Amino acid sequence: MAVSERPVALVCGGSRGVGRGCAVGLGEAGMTVWVSGRTEEDGGGQVPLAGSVTSTAAAVSSAGGRGVARRCDHADDAAVERLFTELLAEEGRLDVVVNAVWGGYERFVGVGPLSFGPFWEQPLSLWDSMHVHGVRSAYVASSLAAGAMVEQGSGLIVCISSPAGQRFVPPVAYGVAHADMAVELAGTGITIVALYPGLVRTENVLANAAHFDLANSESPQFSGRAIAALAADPAVSRRNGSVLVAAELAAEYGFTDVGFPG
Repeated sequence: MAVSERPVALVCGGSRGVGRGCAVGLGEAGMTVWVSGRTEEDGGGQVPLAGSVTSTAAAVSSAGGRGVARRCDHADDAAVERLFTELLAEEGRLDVVVNAVWGGYERFVGVGPLSFGPFWEQPLSLWDSMHVHGVRSAYVASSLAAGAMVEQGSGLIVCISSPAGQRFVPPVAYGVAHADMAVELAGTGITIVALYPGLVRTENVLANAAHFDLANSESPQFSGRAIAALAADPAVSRRNGSVLVAAELAAEYGFTDVGFPG
C-alpha cells in the first residue's frame, strides 16, 4: 500500500456550509482532502441549497490541494466504515478528520415546519436531526479515525461546535448537541479539539440574511484556515481537549479571512 506524500484529511459533512469551507481551507494548505456527505451532485440534495461533495472536491483542487469526493450518509455506520476503509487503502495515512456533519437547519429553507419557539413547540424530529446527524456522526467518525491514527501515532480530530456548548442557545436540542474523548487520547499522539466559529456566512445563513447582522461574520473558509494552522503546528498536542475559537486562532497564527462574496 502506497502512502500519500501529501497530508490527508477527511471532512465529514463537506457538501456545503462550514464543512465545505474547512475542506477548501485544508486544500489551500496543499492537503489531499476527502469530502464526504449525502449530496453527490449540486441540486441533488435533500435541502434546496447549493453544494455537493463533488463541487467541494473540485474547489479543494482549485485551491491547491487534491479533492476526492465520496457520497456517504453519516447516519449509516456501515457506510462510514466503508469510507474509512477505502480512504486508508488508497492513501495509507489519515492526518486530519473534521466532524462537520449536521442536521436540523432544513426547516429554515422550507423543509419541515419552521418554529422559533421553545422546545415543546419544536417538532420531535429536531432531536434526531441534530443528534443522529450531529453528535452521533461525530462520535462514529472519531472512533474510526482514532483507531487508524493511534496506529500511526499522530493525527488531529476537530469537532465543529458552537458557544452553545458553554451557554444556553435555543432550542434545547441544539444546546445539548454541542455540550470527551481527549482524556483517553492523551499520550497517543492524537489531538482532539472543539472549534467554535463565529457567525458563518453559510448558504443557509445567506438565504436568511435578513435575520442576521453579518458585519462581523466569517466565511466558511475561515474555519478551514484555522484547522490548517492547527495541523501545521508541531506543538498542537498541547491543545488536546481544548475548546478553540477561530478568531482567536487567527490572531495567534496570523491567518486572515476571505472577503464577503461578490
